[in-house]
Amino acid sequence: MMSPIVNDAGRKVLVVEDDDSMRQAIERLLNVANVATAVYRSAEDMLAAGLVEGDACVVSDLMLPGMSGLELLAELRARGWRRPLILITAHDSPKVREEARQSGVAAFLAKPFLGSELVGAVRTALEPTPMQ
Repeated sequence: MMSPIVNDAGRKVLVVEDDDSMRQAIERLLNVANVATAVYRSAEDMLAAGLVEGDACVVSDLMLPGMSGLELLAELRARGWRRPLILITAHDSPKVREEARQSGVAAFLAKPFLGSELVGAVRTALEPTPMQ
């Protein structure tokens, strides 16, 4: 069993997933791993809620109503937000993986994925970056 993820107070993982059951499952999984979350049904909802500098990372589905997960990443970068984005999708293909890689996603998980894979990706995203 993996040790719980240490998450500083106020740091949240923002989860963007339009499927209610998947969104709830991800929220429960991360909460059990001691990760605070904020969940949204769409990229637009997340952006409307406002970004907080302390937010740790985003876990986003690729195919969302309106703005896609990759479009969300581009918008976040345009706004100066440099935190990691973990992309999840049921529409896995070499082309999608390459787009995700070129866009700079921190991790790419194809549905169905193991809970431990997502927790591991979030754990990696929450690790402090060494000073350069």
